[in-house]
Amino acid sequence: MVCDCEGMGALRLEVHRDGVHLVGFDDFAVPPAVPLEPHHDWFLTAYQRGNRSTRLRTWTQGNAVRPLVHGRPYFAALADEVDLMRAGDAVLLAGWRVDPDEFVRDDGTTIAQLLAEAAQRGVTVKGLVWRSQMDRMRFSRRQNRRFAEFVNAAGGEVLLDQRVRPFGSHHQKFVVLRHAGRPEEDVVFLGGIDVAHSRRDDIAHRGDPQRMPYARWYGGKRAWHDVQIEVRGPAVRDVEDVFRERWGDPAALSRRPWHLVPHLLDLPERRPSPLPEAQPDPPAPGTCSVQLLRTYPNRWGGYPFAPHGERSIARGYAKALRRAQRLVYIEDQYLWSTSVARVFAEALLREPRLHLVVVVPRFPDQETEVTLPVALLAHTQALDVVKEAGGDRVLVLDLESPAGNPVYVHSKVCVVDDVWATVGSDNFNRRSWTHDSELTAAVVDEERDPREPLDPAGTGDGARVFARSLRLELWREHLDLADDTGLLDPDDAVATLRRSVTALDAWYAGGRPGPRPPGRLRTHVMVAPTRWQRRIASPAYRAFVDPDGRPPRMKVRGHH
Repeated sequence: MVCDCEGMGALRLEVHRDGVHLVGFDDFAVPPAVPLEPHHDWFLTAYQRGNRSTRLRTWTQGNAVRPLVHGRPYFAALADEVDLMRAGDAVLLAGWRVDPDEFVRDDGTTIAQLLAEAAQRGVTVKGLVWRSQMDRMRFSRRQNRRFAEFVNAAGGEVLLDQRVRPFGSHHQKFVVLRHAGRPEEDVVFLGGIDVAHSRRDDIAHRGDPQRMPYARWYGGKRAWHDVQIEVRGPAVRDVEDVFRERWGDPAALSRRPWHLVPHLLDLPERRPSPLPEAQPDPPAPGTCSVQLLRTYPNRWGGYPFAPHGERSIARGYAKALRRAQRLVYIEDQYLWSTSVARVFAEALLREPRLHLVVVVPRFPDQETEVTLPVALLAHTQALDVVKEAGGDRVLVLDLESPAGNPVYVHSKVCVVDDVWATVGSDNFNRRSWTHDSELTAAVVDEERDPREPLDPAGTGDGARVFARSLRLELWREHLDLADDTGLLDPDDAVATLRRSVTALDAWYAGGRPGPRPPGRLRTHVMVAPTRWQRRIASPAYRAFVDPDGRPPRMKVRGHH
């Protein structure tokens, strides 16, 4: 069967017993006999993902998803799950930074000890940790190497992975736990939290005693706000497939020329060992549909599973924001790119009732004479774009602890109309949307929240339990509230937020008279760089800080 589709060539379909299968367009072939997938208003289709070479399914249903706000509860949950693993089970870890001596529990257990002991019990422990840039650039080369050496000495296999573009990184942060013969125990942790220094904080925001150097504004034990999710169900296998695709990449693990010789000689010690046989889906214990969104760059030589890269994170946000009606809430370490800000600006211009609430760090993470102007330039430009589009419907806020100290916001969260929610590793900048490897879970809970308003966006989607619960948990913390009064309806929620922020700002402006008002959010004050700083910072920002990892033709056309 052939149908003529204007502007796309001939659409070719085949009729089989199990339904109609898409063969492809004349100018865009797809693998043969691919069934037409079910439609989902919020998720990308396989075609919209823009990557025919991945093994990932479009999305899965029946998952149980639980938010883990802050590193302390995440580390404890991870440690408890690993302790239950037996011989024949498997742990698959991907990270940007892992500090081997980071405590995962109050008893002094470190992440390296936790995984080494698992390996000694016969658990298969595999890891892909970024082979970082030089230590003097304040990355994690030494820490990642020490972590790999410790776990590998105990029988694990942690690889230092530099299969990235120049100046790029592997930024995915997830752990897959698979249980032989006990699939109901399978679980995945993914989001923005690496098991590393400074991350083990909690709702009190007193900071992680194991600290890493950061800008002086954050003090000694820097407070850290972050989010991870725990996923059980069929999506576990998809996250495992993300790991398997990267593990099987035949490219050299290191870009250093002297490391290429043993790779080209195909020496056994330079080849990853085989992974255990893939297990079928775990059972479906919940009501959440989950779509994995990723970024991979257009790397020289190409990833076998993404020959021209993948930008489904950018595409997923663009699709969801086209449906936004009342409230978009984001938390992000960076909002630095004008190209990303325009996606939000378009939603604000299209829908006059839409509010955008953004929570970012009060100060950049570095303060050198080189990096600070770059950060200020990008940040102010991006926020100017959304403020020009939305006016007073845009609230840009930063976070402080109950003691009044600034909290570093590292979470990467987005909630649209209490329906579609994402938690992942990607920041809202061009680097995360095109250049570094990233992994984000988009979640739509099929269970509707029974509280009024039942359908805040008025589209028939209704409010969904996971998305609404995630936003409310974060807002209760940020506003020091014991319940959800005044937070359910989008207009009421924004008004409640404004009252809290206004009261706290006024208390500081008035010299802090009397008791401190409840709430931890302040109006984010942007400091614009000087004219000479802008001239110096702009080239460095585009080339190194926020590079573009798209194929050349997409850069020219402006497509993702």
